[in-house]
Amino acid sequence: MKKSVCCVNPSCKYFNVLEGDRRWIKRHGRFRRKCDSKFVERFRCTKCRKTFSNQTFNPTYRQHRPRINKLLLKLIYTKTSFRDIASEFGVDRKTVKRKFLFLAEQARKRQASRLSQLKGVDFVQIDEMETYEHSKCKPISIALAVVPGTRIILGAHSSEMPANGPLAEISRKKYGRRKDHRKDAFVGLLKGSSRCLTNDVWLASDKKTTYPNWIKEALPHSTHFKSKGRRGCIAGYGEMKKGGYDPLFWINHAAATVRDKLARMLRRTWCTYMVPPTLQTKIFQIAS
Repeated sequence: MKKSVCCVNPSCKYFNVLEGDRRWIKRHGRFRRKCDSKFVERFRCTKCRKTFSNQTFNPTYRQHRPRINKLLLKLIYTKTSFRDIASEFGVDRKTVKRKFLFLAEQARKRQASRLSQLKGVDFVQIDEMETYEHSKCKPISIALAVVPGTRIILGAHSSEMPANGPLAEISRKKYGRRKDHRKDAFVGLLKGSSRCLTNDVWLASDKKTTYPNWIKEALPHSTHFKSKGRRGCIAGYGEMKKGGYDPLFWINHAAATVRDKLARMLRRTWCTYMVPPTLQTKIFQIAS
C-alpha cells in the first residue's frame, strides 16, 4: 500500500512544513536510497499517522537517477542531441526528454524568483529572433527583452509566424496558411516584464514599423528609441555586426548567445569527408 505524504494531505491540520510546526513529528527510521546508496531520514506525524522523508520535499522526489541532472544540463548547453545524451548515460531518449522538461520547469522557477527581486529597471532593449521548427517553412519568432549592461533576460516569448520570401508559397501549399501571433507574444512579453520596470521606462529597438504600436499598447507611459539595424558580417549570423558602434549591442549579443547555445549543428554545411587515422590520433590526444 502506497503511503501518502503528510504535508500535502489537506486533512492533516497538525503539521505544516512551510510554517515550521514540528510538534507532532517523530523520527521513523531511515532507508537507503537506490540511486546513490545514501541513507535518508524518515519521519512520522503522530496525529494523522502519515510518513514522509527529507527526500519528499526535494524537486527530484521519485526520480531514479537524479545525479545525472546537472551533467545532462551541461550537455544540453553544449549543443548535444538527445540521442547522444541517452547513449552517454545509457538511458532511453524518453528519459532524457522527461529530465529536460523537469530542468526547464526548474529554470522557469529560478527565473521567476530572480525577477521577483529585480525592481526599478529603467532601460531595456527589445528585439525578435527568427528560427523554425521541423522545417524552414514553419518559422517561429522569439521576442526577447534584455537589460543593458547586465544582459539579464527579462523574458522570451515564442510565437508562430507565416513564412516569407521564396518559401511563402511552398509553406502555404504544404502546411496551409500559418497564423501570425508575433504581436501577442511581443505585447505579452512587455506586460509580463512590467512588474520589474519603472513607469517611465526607456525601450530601445530597431526600426521595425510595428514596434511603436505594440509598445504603446503594452506600456503606454514608456519612451521608445529606434536605432537603424546593420547587416551582419556572415550570412545567417545577423547578430555578429560589422565594425563600429552598435546601439543595440546588448540585445544582439544576448541573441547571438542564445542561438549558439541552442544550435545542435553550428556549421552551415555537413562535414562528410573521412579524417585520416594520423589526424584522428592527434585530435584524440588534444581532446584528452
